[in-house]
Amino acid sequence: MKDRLECYTSAVKMLCAELSGVLLRIPEAKKQTVQEIRLRSGKPTALSDGTETLFVCQDGSIVYSPERAFICTRRHIYDTFRQLCGFSVYSRQEEIRNGYITIKGGHRVGLCGTASLKGGEIASVTDITSLNIRIARQIAGSSAPVLEKITPLSGGVLIAGAPSTGKTTLLRDIASRLSTGLGCRIMRTCVIDERGELSGSSEENGGIDLGLCDILRGYPKGEGIMQAVRSLSPQVIICDEVGTEDDCHAVAQGANAGAHIIASIHAPSVDELMRRSQAKRLIETGAFRTLVLLDSTDHPGRAAEITEV
Repeated sequence: MKDRLECYTSAVKMLCAELSGVLLRIPEAKKQTVQEIRLRSGKPTALSDGTETLFVCQDGSIVYSPERAFICTRRHIYDTFRQLCGFSVYSRQEEIRNGYITIKGGHRVGLCGTASLKGGEIASVTDITSLNIRIARQIAGSSAPVLEKITPLSGGVLIAGAPSTGKTTLLRDIASRLSTGLGCRIMRTCVIDERGELSGSSEENGGIDLGLCDILRGYPKGEGIMQAVRSLSPQVIICDEVGTEDDCHAVAQGANAGAHIIASIHAPSVDELMRRSQAKRLIETGAFRTLVLLDSTDHPGRAAEITEV
């Protein structure tokens, strides 16, 4: 299991050499708290630790205003983007059209560029001008307070929170603990990892240790859930960011097959969640018994409220 310092280092080493050199020089304490690295063409290199925006100087020192910060050039963006795509941008077009790529270690890179439309849909994104690297972390034990309250499971669990509140971090730890019986009984656990963000890639290639989970990587959530039900006899199915009509249908089928569904959804509050039609459809499937609302970006993965749906 990687610690916070290793997670930061593994992400930074995938950037172009000059950016990597600057970002590896920041203080060790900051490396452990950085959640995002924001690179914008012609703009200061910025970091976010969940509470503040920080800027990095060429010597690695941290400042709180952009005047002396290291400037990320267009060449830095171009070289880094190609490197993150494994020097095969064409092979990542499906992800790029969706506005992100997932890289080794489970780090997710958001993209800004120019969209080309075909038939009213995005056909490609070119002229990439900014990158947002979200550091994937495993926080061992982060789910223990939640699991203590919801196990033994009596139904599915829907985890809601605003961006960067640790939904994926919490799901990773839940998967690891349920599948190995840490603090609870062992349950056959299957992870549907559509974007490669929950598990990274293979563990041998810098992935994330999810214990004894069966992992279906690259499967659309709907197809993955049905594949798991057909062939893996899971007691628990875990997936990230549900909400589409296909997701609702698959979640219902998975629950009807006897599996406990544990999934996440974007929503900063219970009120906001209940105002969203996709959330209502998910809840109406009957697949979820418990709602976990996450706290804030200051405490990623920490529950602010646990209630019955």
